[in-house]
Amino acid sequence: MKSNWRDEDAEAMVTRYAQQGIGRDLALRVYTSRLLGLDPLLVLHGGGNTSVKTTATDLSGDEVEVLCVKGSGWDMGDIEPAGLPAVRMKPLLKLRAREALSDEDMVRQQRANLLDPGAPNPSVETLLHAFLPLKFVDHTHSTAVLSIANQPDATAICAEIYGKRMGLVPYIMPGFALAKKAAEVYDADPSVEGLILVKHGIFTFGATAREAYERMIDMVTRAEDRLARDRKKIFTPAALPARLATVADIAPVLRGACSAPDAKTEGAWRRLILDFRSDARILNYVNGAEIARYAQQGVVTPDHTIRTKNIPLVVPAPDAADPAGFRANVRAAAEKFVAAYHDYFKRNADKAKRELDPLPRVILVPGLGLFGMGRSKKDARIAADIAENTVLTIGDAEAIGRFEALPERDLFDMEYWSLEQAKLGTVAEKPLAGQIVAITGGAGAIGAATAKLFKDNGAEVAVLDLDGAVAQGIAKKLGGIGLACDVTNAQSVHDAFAAVAAEFGGLDIVVSNAGAAWQGRIGEVDEAVLRKSFELNFFAHQRVAQAAVKIMLAQGTGGCLLFNVSKQAVNPGADFGPYGLPKAATLFLSRQYALDYGKDGIRANAVNADRIRSGLLDSAMIATRSKARGLSEHDYMAGNLLGREVTAEDVAQAFLNQALALKTTADVTTVDGGNIAAALR
Repeated sequence: MKSNWRDEDAEAMVTRYAQQGIGRDLALRVYTSRLLGLDPLLVLHGGGNTSVKTTATDLSGDEVEVLCVKGSGWDMGDIEPAGLPAVRMKPLLKLRAREALSDEDMVRQQRANLLDPGAPNPSVETLLHAFLPLKFVDHTHSTAVLSIANQPDATAICAEIYGKRMGLVPYIMPGFALAKKAAEVYDADPSVEGLILVKHGIFTFGATAREAYERMIDMVTRAEDRLARDRKKIFTPAALPARLATVADIAPVLRGACSAPDAKTEGAWRRLILDFRSDARILNYVNGAEIARYAQQGVVTPDHTIRTKNIPLVVPAPDAADPAGFRANVRAAAEKFVAAYHDYFKRNADKAKRELDPLPRVILVPGLGLFGMGRSKKDARIAADIAENTVLTIGDAEAIGRFEALPERDLFDMEYWSLEQAKLGTVAEKPLAGQIVAITGGAGAIGAATAKLFKDNGAEVAVLDLDGAVAQGIAKKLGGIGLACDVTNAQSVHDAFAAVAAEFGGLDIVVSNAGAAWQGRIGEVDEAVLRKSFELNFFAHQRVAQAAVKIMLAQGTGGCLLFNVSKQAVNPGADFGPYGLPKAATLFLSRQYALDYGKDGIRANAVNADRIRSGLLDSAMIATRSKARGLSEHDYMAGNLLGREVTAEDVAQAFLNQALALKTTADVTTVDGGNIAAALR
């Protein structure tokens, strides 16, 4: 590992923050915090923490000694000065004289001594930073150090690597007791340049930001050098099926098995989003014959447990020749995982604790790779990142010795520690959290409006359109995926839906929206035009619905099919038969799906919209249809009982309402401002 310190970059940051009234100490603290936080081999997703002891002006205008330490909710990779709240030093140092201090009192003491009452909570390891006398203190969860610190003989290996340059602290849960012990180890030999926390991580410190940072790089490099020597072959591979199923085929099965009915709302499910990873190291790991030993001991550092739980779900290799067998095995494995989690909770919990979600957050699949899981794609990526980090850490640990995790009780205490759970926040979930929606015709006005509204309500979004570039542009703004998809081509539809399943893990809602309008007197229209319209405005909807239902059935958690049908389905317009006839068929298609798949929890509804400005109803068509009805363009667009023009956003809202109506199927919602001739019975 190499130092990324650059004098010119450091000074540029000092200059920039000086313009905001930020002093040199804090500016350099931000600079090296970012250097550490941007390296995933040192810090992942809010992990680690840094501090600097300096002076600051309090609200009374007095200059006081403070500890600026990373605050809760901040990530070191992009931290700002506000992410290092200042805490008065003298009251913190007085706490060391106490014999004990509860977590609640520790938090109160830290908050009571913040210079800014509105600042975020200081790190749970604030007191450890305070009790060490060095000006700059850095803490990371280096993968290389964890490979050493999780060995049964970690003490001997650390002595071999570091001699007396690093102190060794036995595992103690973060908080007051760990802070006191770390300070005692330092006091016993103030010449040490840092501390190795067994089964936890590494601290380094120094008189300057650069010294503390480069000591971290040096100590981690020494661990890496040791891991590169005297390595043994690891993870003897187990036998695999002759032909493996694809990620797109198995992801919905995994996702469905790791979902649970919502106990509060009939018809609702608690679903997770998936994120897939695979490379040579991951495959070597998941294919190992001893995976049940090395992969199911526990996390490599207790900080990871809130993101991944203590162990992953391990499923059998997916045999492409036996999909039914794989599905049965996965469901059995998931049920066993959940039952084991219930038992784990009962063994360790006191009556005051409430059991957390028992669903796994990481799945290991021999032959393919690993999946991270979470209630959002972001959370799934975090779990997958940590799982990749675990593969690296355990792999290196096994290469020089044997990985040994913390005992179960210690892991439980960390998972259920209120201060650790607080890192996840308490923001209320949006109504479509954990759900995946695919929208065809997603580059059009209605499709784009629907994609945005569903994303705003918590869904993960896939935008499908014939114009893949535009679809990608729309999806990028929403944090989703955009795919080129010709809904009149069976292979294109298959490939697009496979890509959605591979990216997110499955599908819960499809908005079948793609369409185009052909005109002509029905007795005179060319048959080829009518067939072309039926291909896009009817058969494409069937093709899309079939692809969606296949995924939904594999998940076994129901789903929702939403069709854009048009007012023409029930109230045909003059010279508009080529468009209205297939739309009428699509309306009945939605009801057929409701009839045939209601028993599977799959709902099918339609939106009957009229006169929406879009690629379909463009300026030229508005002029044509206005003329056909003998109206001005304004009167045509607002020609309804309310006298209001209906927009793409209004149609999107109707789709959202149907997606959320868990006990509504075979519905047709009219969005036209009021048109009695088009009203359904």
